[in-house]
Amino acid sequence: MIALSAHKINKSYGTTQALTNLSLEVEKGEIYGIIGPDGAGKTTLFRILTTLLLADSGTATINGLDVVKDYKQIRQVIGYMPGRFSLYQDLTVEENLHFFATVFHTTIEENYHLIEDIYKQIEPFKTRRTAKLSGGMKQKLALSCALIHKPTVLFLDVPTTGVDPVSRKEFWEMLMKLKVEGITIIVSTPYMDEATRCDRIALILDGQFLKVDTPKNIIADYPYTLWSVQASRMHRLLRDLADSPFIRSSFSFGETFHVTLNHQATPGQLREFLMERSYSDIAIQEIQPTVEDCFMLLSKRQA
Repeated sequence: MIALSAHKINKSYGTTQALTNLSLEVEKGEIYGIIGPDGAGKTTLFRILTTLLLADSGTATINGLDVVKDYKQIRQVIGYMPGRFSLYQDLTVEENLHFFATVFHTTIEENYHLIEDIYKQIEPFKTRRTAKLSGGMKQKLALSCALIHKPTVLFLDVPTTGVDPVSRKEFWEMLMKLKVEGITIIVSTPYMDEATRCDRIALILDGQFLKVDTPKNIIADYPYTLWSVQASRMHRLLRDLADSPFIRSSFSFGETFHVTLNHQATPGQLREFLMERSYSDIAIQEIQPTVEDCFMLLSKRQA
């Protein structure tokens, strides 16, 4: 069953084209990731799908309801956690949660089972004003408020930006539990490592989808052998790799460079090239690509 369907969504801000002919379908109970850098169009797409912004053209439905004609009904069945923290800073944790339950004509007690695992972690601070919470605690409160009316579709716009790695891990564990409850989750993130936690992902850049598939299939479609390269004088290495006649592509990945070789070029030829330029401690190893490697390759083709 299709929980969300969008067809040829377009949106521009003046002369800037934010979204171009975006189409997607999300199945009920799926965790669907929109993966891309800041400015790629993720938030604009989410605001259109949550009835907060009108598209210039195109159509979208949630549970069969049109996002324009049926916006009032849609707002009753979706949860939305925007990228910018938007709860009331001068209210306490408990007051914020009670307020959002009241807005949707429900009570904390009625749907407490949905948020119990999340809320228990912040309940000791329920009388603390929201402005005094840490980033991770604000995140958990915002998710609790988005869930308190038991939505069937949950939109999370860059929910883990600015929080520590432990909170990111905990957050995704929470999403996995919500999936078991049958809630459809559409999440956007610039963190490529989070893509593997989704059932399917759409890689987005400059308002267009580069590819839509499962993370496993996207990685499996990577067409080249990928190599990790390290050597002395790493600050110069990327420039010299770009000058090498053996290199098809090279990108910086943490403490290494991920490279692909031109047709018929070998790692031995690359090693000799680097030795001729007085590099030492050269390490060239074949590695498995990640979603980020796939994104970099697709974005280069798009350029």
